[in-house]
Amino acid sequence: MREIWLAALVSVSLTGAPALAQAPVAPAPGPGAGKLLTLTPDDRILGNKDAPVTIVEYASLTCPHCAHFSTAVLPEVKKKWIDTGKAKLVMRDYPLDEPALRAAEVARCAPADKFYPMIDTLFADQQQWVLNKDYKAALARMALLAGIGKPQFDQCLANKAGEDKVLQSRLSATQQLGVNSTPTFFINGAKFEGEPTVEGFDAALGRAAGS
Repeated sequence: MREIWLAALVSVSLTGAPALAQAPVAPAPGPGAGKLLTLTPDDRILGNKDAPVTIVEYASLTCPHCAHFSTAVLPEVKKKWIDTGKAKLVMRDYPLDEPALRAAEVARCAPADKFYPMIDTLFADQQQWVLNKDYKAALARMALLAGIGKPQFDQCLANKAGEDKVLQSRLSATQQLGVNSTPTFFINGAKFEGEPTVEGFDAALGRAAGS
């Protein structure tokens, strides 16, 4: 499975990708969709783990639309919904290419409390490392900010079990949830439809919270 998916990811060209990179057409959500959206010990949670509303985001670290959400929309959603304990966010990996796969592997190696700060940095400085001729060297420099030195960085990229987890996240989302683009959101198990704007999330989270 790993070799097939990695080959597919490597074939995606960053410079030739459309504004919103598309994965292959996915089937409609299957019977295992609800179970897949149940949080697991591997999930990194932003906010109070007991918050009544759960936002699951499938994202690629090289996706410009994901970066826009992270830098322009999430701070406002966080202020109103996450910091107040009304909602929590779980970002799951849906890598669209090899740089996204490698960045996700490294982020998953960071300590739990450094995970979202590193994700924020990767999105905020996306063009600096994605367009770098040696993106792995650029990633290694950014990983230092999360306390990941070069030896640990190399170990993360060599860890096939970690690679498999990232690839399986995408495969499961495609097969069981019908995800075929990023970012894709689910709020309390229901797929978020429409533009991921602050106003759109306010309305959707308000409905989920019963307000």
